[in-house]
Amino acid sequence: MPTNPHKQEKLIRELDLNLLRTFMFIAQEGSITLAAKRLMRRQPSVSQALQRLEAQLGIALIDRSPSHFRITPAGQILYHECQELFGNLVRTIENSQGTKDVVTGKVKLALLSGVVSDFFDGVLADFHRENRQVSFDLEVMSSTKVQQAVLDKSVGLGVCIMHDPHPNLQYDLLYRSYFGFFCGAGHPLFGQHNLTLEDMRDHSSVSFRTDQLWDALRPVALLRAQHKLDNKVIGYTSNLTEAQRMITAGLGFGPLPVHVAAHLVAQGRLWRLPPYGNEMIVDVHLVHHKSARMNRAELALLEMFQHRIAALPLAQRTYDLQDV
Repeated sequence: MPTNPHKQEKLIRELDLNLLRTFMFIAQEGSITLAAKRLMRRQPSVSQALQRLEAQLGIALIDRSPSHFRITPAGQILYHECQELFGNLVRTIENSQGTKDVVTGKVKLALLSGVVSDFFDGVLADFHRENRQVSFDLEVMSSTKVQQAVLDKSVGLGVCIMHDPHPNLQYDLLYRSYFGFFCGAGHPLFGQHNLTLEDMRDHSSVSFRTDQLWDALRPVALLRAQHKLDNKVIGYTSNLTEAQRMITAGLGFGPLPVHVAAHLVAQGRLWRLPPYGNEMIVDVHLVHHKSARMNRAELALLEMFQHRIAALPLAQRTYDLQDV
């Protein structure tokens, strides 16, 4: 890449943003063919765009051959810069489209599956009543992908669980969730009283992909490991609804938020297993990028959430387990 200031200025003037965007898609997809499909372009034109960008920059961005595809170190740096550039560009355009008197725009929110919270729903309802011209784009994904989407600035706000906070993200505790183990009506332990964790040891189970010692559901994974309950995991998912489906169908016992499972317990479709206390505590966070240029709608929603969080104690944002 040129180091001469005049050459750098010339490069910036002549550099086509479409080439950078094409390269970003290639890096994201890990394939020129897949990038072409996503861009709805022919594969040779995408390959030529990459070659033109590499020629302009004077560096190799992709190390490719018929047998392998690898982003070079320089390509990795450029990819992250492209994410930053296009993320900020989109938000700047969205922000400039708002008016001074009325909050407009779109809230892009990524959230993990199964967010069941009266507090969360109440804030959304109040925000909508006060800002009728704001639209919403909500997408459900795993907590890991929620954080990545916020880091990439493809969404303004996220709702997730996490174990290790990312230094570039700001986390606000929305509510606390208590997990318990449950089994469905077809499971051998269904309907049995006075069970212990040892009684569950040789039975099949269902697990979340984040149910690992190093991941967001560490409290659940820790209890599994301590009592050797992770030897016969036969079903994995990142989706709370699908975990609930597998558990209810009798594939195995598994963890669910107690307040989410309560109605199925009342219907006789799920059965609570040990531990019966509140050992497995999982916190759900609202997350945003510390340096992102949020549009007016997202900024207004974030401010409302933060104001309500500061005004309402955590205990009042958490389900009382005596009521579920």
